[in-house]
Amino acid sequence: MLQSGVWLPPAPPLYPHLALWGPSWTTEICGQALRAAGGRWVCLPPSLGRVPPARCRWGRAGWAPRGLCLLPPGSCSSSGRGPVRGRGQQRAGFVCPTPLRVLQHPQLMSPLRQVVCPPTPNSHGQPRALGPPRLVHTMPVVSVLLWATLLTLGWRAAHAKDYVPATPRVQLSFKELKASGTAHFFNFLLNSSDYRILLKDEDHDRMYVGSKDYVLSLDLHDINREPLIIHWPAPPQRIEECILSGKNSNGECGNFIRLIQPWNRTHLYVCGTGAYNPICAFINRGRKAQGFPPSQPVPPGGRESRATDGPRSPRPAESKDYIFYLEPDKLESGKGKCSYDPKVDTVSALINEELYAGVYIDFMGTDAAIFRTMGKQTAMRTDQYNSRWLNDPAFIRAQLIPDSSERNDDKLYFFFREKSADAPMSPGVYSRIGRICLNDDGGHCCLVNKWSTFLKARLVCSVPGPDGIETHFDELQDVFIQQTQDTKNPVIYAVFSASGSVFKGSAVCVYSMADIRMVFNGPFAHKEGPNYQWMPYTGKMPYPRPGTCPGGTFTPSMKSTKDYPDEVINFMRSHPLMYHAVYPAHRQPLVVRTNVNYRFTTIAVDQVDAADGRYEVLFLGTDRGTVQKVIVLPRDDMETEELMLEEIEVFKVPAPIKTMTISSKRQQLYVSSAVGVTHLALHRCDVYGEACADCCLARDPYCAWDGKACSRYSASSKRRSRRQDIRHGNPMRQCRGYNSNANKNAVEAVQYGVEGSTAFLECQPRSPQATVKWLLQKDNSDRRKELRTEGGRVLRTEQGLLLRALQLSDGGLYSCTATENNFKHTVTRVQLRVLAARAVHAVLLQAEVPPAGLPGAPTPRYQDLLQLLSRPELGLLDQYCQGYWRPPAPGPPEPLAALKAKELQDQKKPRSRRNHPPETCGHT
Repeated sequence: MLQSGVWLPPAPPLYPHLALWGPSWTTEICGQALRAAGGRWVCLPPSLGRVPPARCRWGRAGWAPRGLCLLPPGSCSSSGRGPVRGRGQQRAGFVCPTPLRVLQHPQLMSPLRQVVCPPTPNSHGQPRALGPPRLVHTMPVVSVLLWATLLTLGWRAAHAKDYVPATPRVQLSFKELKASGTAHFFNFLLNSSDYRILLKDEDHDRMYVGSKDYVLSLDLHDINREPLIIHWPAPPQRIEECILSGKNSNGECGNFIRLIQPWNRTHLYVCGTGAYNPICAFINRGRKAQGFPPSQPVPPGGRESRATDGPRSPRPAESKDYIFYLEPDKLESGKGKCSYDPKVDTVSALINEELYAGVYIDFMGTDAAIFRTMGKQTAMRTDQYNSRWLNDPAFIRAQLIPDSSERNDDKLYFFFREKSADAPMSPGVYSRIGRICLNDDGGHCCLVNKWSTFLKARLVCSVPGPDGIETHFDELQDVFIQQTQDTKNPVIYAVFSASGSVFKGSAVCVYSMADIRMVFNGPFAHKEGPNYQWMPYTGKMPYPRPGTCPGGTFTPSMKSTKDYPDEVINFMRSHPLMYHAVYPAHRQPLVVRTNVNYRFTTIAVDQVDAADGRYEVLFLGTDRGTVQKVIVLPRDDMETEELMLEEIEVFKVPAPIKTMTISSKRQQLYVSSAVGVTHLALHRCDVYGEACADCCLARDPYCAWDGKACSRYSASSKRRSRRQDIRHGNPMRQCRGYNSNANKNAVEAVQYGVEGSTAFLECQPRSPQATVKWLLQKDNSDRRKELRTEGGRVLRTEQGLLLRALQLSDGGLYSCTATENNFKHTVTRVQLRVLAARAVHAVLLQAEVPPAGLPGAPTPRYQDLLQLLSRPELGLLDQYCQGYWRPPAPGPPEPLAALKAKELQDQKKPRSRRNHPPETCGHT
């Protein structure tokens, strides 16, 4: 048998039974085959004397060979049939029996495990034959039960719309993103970490980033164009005290910048953790004036990286006019403004020179509060150590949203998650939305210097199950506020993840301010005692209604909360929670991910005008360092259709995405993580393909076919040549006259195989969402038939078609067709020519090699032929093929005899899988 330079004896018919003779073959056969194949893929025959059968596996394809179990640890269930899913790969569906003894193949499969299911010894201790092999995984009973629970939860989460993990139409690695020229990476090595985009100032074309010991001012057009950098470390004495208190010197005892707010047109207000001693300062920014010191240069240790991704941007003349420096004489304590622990997020809003912040204000991280400091009003906070108000919260976002045209009604909304106060011993987590009035002055006798208008409600993001039980995504991760023409009614996008170690998933839910205000105007949650259930409060409601802002639309005669009766203040203190929860639009998530190995961490949304309407494009950051670009389309059946347009590896070193922000004006997405900052274009239209059909099938609102290429959509371009269909993606209607190009781009090649060996015909459509079919037109026939895979000799993989034990009748024209959204086109055509084994063996014997009797003389094998056919040098291939098929010309014989054995052995370059020569002799 021939495969990747590995010679194995011809394979007899595949036996339906499996006999195990010992584990030694796993190292001897598989290890040698893997090394000989360069770690690419290996083909073993169904029987090699005392070796059990196995089949080929190509890369990470999703099919499981008979006799081999391709499952990650913990992915086997003890009941049920059907596809077993793990790591996003489909596996063959079998029932996993009681765990048996296994053989592992670590050389062949990593990080997954390959397991051979052994037979049960008979009474004599000899292996006996089994029936059709079953998949076996050695798991404890507890693991089986946990996995069964996961499957149950996954079923519930996938009920309504069968939430299958979406497949990106385009997937770009970091290397491919860098080569596309659509991304720019921050190339200054600052010996820092934990980068966070804290402020975007489009009026001044600047973006402000905080990290460990540094504050960065970056150009929105190019973040590498003369960045302005302030080095602001914690004092050495404070760092030493932090280390002595038991904290980590690198991850905790530094000045992690967590707050950057615009104070006025010339100054920023900045706060950092200060090595567990929060500190704040003012930064002077803007243009130079006489007497101002210059902005700080790149500090020592912050040299420019030499490994840049292209030529440096030219220095703009106006960059020398910028100033950016810390004012050391205006340092002040950051308590109540920034948390002590850098692992705890701080949210803030600076309104009318008053700072509102959600922070932890003690060293131990036990006292969480919503604070108001600075400004002319009284300093305020939430009720201390009152779990009904805040119970170990994690703050996500603070946003000012006006309620009406009356400024006294303005409220500041806080988004956070907290532990359930009803079950302190359970890990239950609830997502919340809370609000306070900006003009809250606290109570007169009760709640002095504490919020007297603080209310909160639960944010629900769940999927209803078939039995009425909802699967909740309880942990709020990020919030994006999409502004509309009506500033009082923005659209709120929120990212959630599922809590717990068994069920893992993420969801995106959308909320309206109308629904949020309805909940806050509804009944309050009331509880008679610790052993009672929450009920809506039905007693007499004090006036003014708790939570109402003084001097507003409903209380024009009350100028301050200190004028409120004691009944209102006491009611507020004991009833901060609303009875009803806030549900998303249509009571279901917009995007759901279950049974995937990642979670959403951040979200940014852009509104895009396309030919058939306006669309919201979601950019979702994950904890594995990728960004997904998603749109959700309405359907005629009142359901929605999710399209993942692309998934991009943003950083060279994968790290969870921390923050993201969009500049629609510059068509850029700015992303940060623990390892750096980057900005990338919102669209890469050219990666979808060179045909009108490919551009139309992409359904990207940013892109359209302009008559020549897939390019950025512009409403002002000529309608006659513009082709775009986001709603339906129908190239048959949009690309009339252009569809012929799709088939013209099909790759055509001639491939040779040897009778009895294996051949692999490669076909990878541009879109992984396409359905692939193989058609065969045999020699001397005009009919094309769909190729069937019954019998086990023909196997389909994600990369192509695998033909085992080639026969002479397998020759013909193989066409690989891809169908997507009812549009069908040919991806590749391969003319397979099968060489007779006896003829090839005879030709090899004619080669000029030393006589077989001499020491070290090689034995003619199929391996020699494969080495010859695998060469990238077309001259040698053509010489061999011509010499075999054409009769020798008069004169001294040349064809293969003239080739030196050294030329057949020396050249070891593997063939590139992406760039095929137009004609190859032999198989991959």
